Formats: sequence, structure tokens, C-alpha cells
Amino acid sequence: MRDTLPLLDRLSFPAIARSGLQTLQVNLTYTCNQRCLHCHVNAGPTRTEAMSDAVLGNLYDVIDAHSVQILDLTGGAPEMHPRFRDIVVHAREQGLEVIDRCNLTILSEPGYEGLAEFLAQHRVRVSASLPCYSRDNVDKQRGDGVFVRSIEGLQLLNKLGYGQPGSDLELNLVYNPQGPNLPPPQAALQADYKSHLAEDFGIVFNQLHTITNQPIARFGSTLISKGQFNEYMALLRDNFGDANMAALMCRSMVSVDWQGYLYDCDFNQMLDLPMNLLARDRSHLRDLLDARMENNPIVTRDHCFACTAGQGSSCGGALA
Repeated sequence: MRDTLPLLDRLSFPAIARSGLQTLQVNLTYTCNQRCLHCHVNAGPTRTEAMSDAVLGNLYDVIDAHSVQILDLTGGAPEMHPRFRDIVVHAREQGLEVIDRCNLTILSEPGYEGLAEFLAQHRVRVSASLPCYSRDNVDKQRGDGVFVRSIEGLQLLNKLGYGQPGSDLELNLVYNPQGPNLPPPQAALQADYKSHLAEDFGIVFNQLHTITNQPIARFGSTLISKGQFNEYMALLRDNFGDANMAALMCRSMVSVDWQGYLYDCDFNQMLDLPMNLLARDRSHLRDLLDARMENNPIVTRDHCFACTAGQGSSCGGALA
């Protein structure tokens, strides 16, 4: 896989700083039962990296002592971490909202029976990947048979109350473009998703979150191989929206890798660009117990233009 970092220091992304800390986004493992083309983590079935019990202890210390409001669990497939359920229970007991970034097929994976029921029992917010409401498009990006299993996963979540009117079980879907394009307007695409999924499969959900593909890892390497990298970067730069700067997710979120090291976002984590905290080369979860986050400078490179292009992009969808 080709390294994109040497190509991401040409466009001079504007300087930004933190406003505080609201969300811990924790990458529990790179292990995944899928291997998706757009995956910026380069996760897959052969990856074995996973957070140790010692680092989990550091995570619990931060959860117990810090005014973090949201624990956002990602991977890989975060549910494939052997302590996933213990982490959810601990965070919920401490009053945190928990987000599970679920690929949906994990719900029908052998050995994960009862996972959907567990999520519902602990009122976990599910953020589920579904790059299209078309079988061909989903299977092309995520693998043969993924679409059918994803639909079955959504139907199971609906039966448990997720996404239903009046329910507090929140089910959001995540869209990534198929190629080197910006996502279409989120509101219009959400309406299309709701119409097609309801009509064809009886599926309901709360919101659709559109996320711009990052020019890094697997997707970035594909752009280089196809000779499309510079063109895609020009697209991101030319659609820069200054109004998106104030709402960037890195201003209130810290990304934590499986070893406990800190980054300004999950994308910086994949590029190995550590957070600049307490003037250390690599800050760790333990440092969050003493550090103040306000006004801390955020490490940027040209991939940050993906978060500010057009309507903007974050793990919570469009910014504008």
C-alpha cells in the first residue's frame, strides 16, 4: 500500500486549536470481518492489533475522572475486541453516552449472537455503515454478500426498537462516496435513503451521516495507483469552506489508538501524526488526567481539506 503522507504537505491547511474535550473516540482493534475499499484504517480479518487490559485500565481511569461525555467505539470492528461488552457496561455505569460504529454484518457473524440485544439493553447509539441502498454498489465497495447481511442487521435492530418513532434507541447510517467525489447534499440523500429502505425493506433509521473519503491509507493508495490523487486533492482544496472550521470534530474530540496514544482525529492516527500535548512526542491516555485541552494546537496536513470541503465532513456527518 502506497504512503500518502509525503504528498499531504503542499496546500497549507489553516491553523486551528481545540475548544475542549467532549468525546473520546477509541480504536479498540484493527481486526474486522470485512475489508472495505474506502477504509482509512486498513482493517481486515488478518489484523491482530487490539487494546490490552493495561491500556483499558488507563481508559477507565480517564472515564472515571474526566468530564468526557461520549465514548465513541471504533475499529476495525470494535465488537470483535474481547472486552467490548465490559467497556460498554463500564462507560454506561459512569453515565457516558456510547456510540458503536457498527458494520452491521458483525451482528450475524458466528460467535456474536446476542450482540444486537446487548446494544439495545445498554442504550448504545449505533452508527452503521451503509454506503448505498443498492446491492451492487455496496457489494462492490465492501464485498460480496455484504448488502444482504447489512439489510438483515438493520431489520434486526429495527425489531429491537432502533430507529423507531418515539424510541430512544438511535440508529444512524453512514455514507461514503464510491470514488473520488464529494458526498451529495446530506439532507437530500437522507430522504432518498429513507424512501428506498422503507419501501424495499421496511427499514427505518434516524439520520444519515455523509463522510468525505480521506486521501489516506487504502483509499489514498488507490488514488495514487489510478493517477487520481492530485485531482482529488484539488477537488478538496477548491471546495474549502471556511464556515466549517468552527465545527470540525477535532476541536472537541480526541482519538485514542489501540496502544492508548492520543491523536487529534482518527485520520491523524492512521497517518501516525500524534497529538501535540504537554510538549511530548507521544501523549498517552494517562496524560488526559492532568492536561488542559483548551487552545491546544491541532496537528494538520492537507488531508484536513476533506473535512472542510463543501458541506463539511465529520464522524457525525455534514457540518453545514
